[in-house]
Amino acid sequence: MLVTIKEKVKMLVAKYGTSSPFEIAEARKILIFKHPLGNILGYYTRHRRVQMIYLNSHVEDRHLQRFVCAHELGHATLHPEVNTPFLRRNTLFSVDKIEREANTFAVELLIPDDAVYRNEGCSTSREISTAYGVPPELIQLKRIH
Repeated sequence: MLVTIKEKVKMLVAKYGTSSPFEIAEARKILIFKHPLGNILGYYTRHRRVQMIYLNSHVEDRHLQRFVCAHELGHATLHPEVNTPFLRRNTLFSVDKIEREANTFAVELLIPDDAVYRNEGCSTSREISTAYGVPPELIQLKRIH
């Protein structure tokens, strides 16, 4: 049976009792580092079975940091063996699919279904994306079913 990204997110939230990417990463013993990364918002890597998320310390917007952490947690969950910076530099492999999957994971983690069902005082997808700190161009990744 194939488990969807939405189902994986639901299992993680149920297991850890939170949708905070920082708390889930901590509970899973995924190390989080904040360093100046230039124009890179963050990245995930694994070295000798130690999973690590790097976040750009110059990003001051806490909603954006939360989204980037959720995106990188998506890589740690969905693609634990994949080193995307290596793939980009050294192969012809397109990372578009795994980036889209990590974005979908982040959107599912950060926007609860009931927020969309009830609209929680938000009348547009832009208001929902703002309320939950998700870039508006990614709101279409949210699946309701």
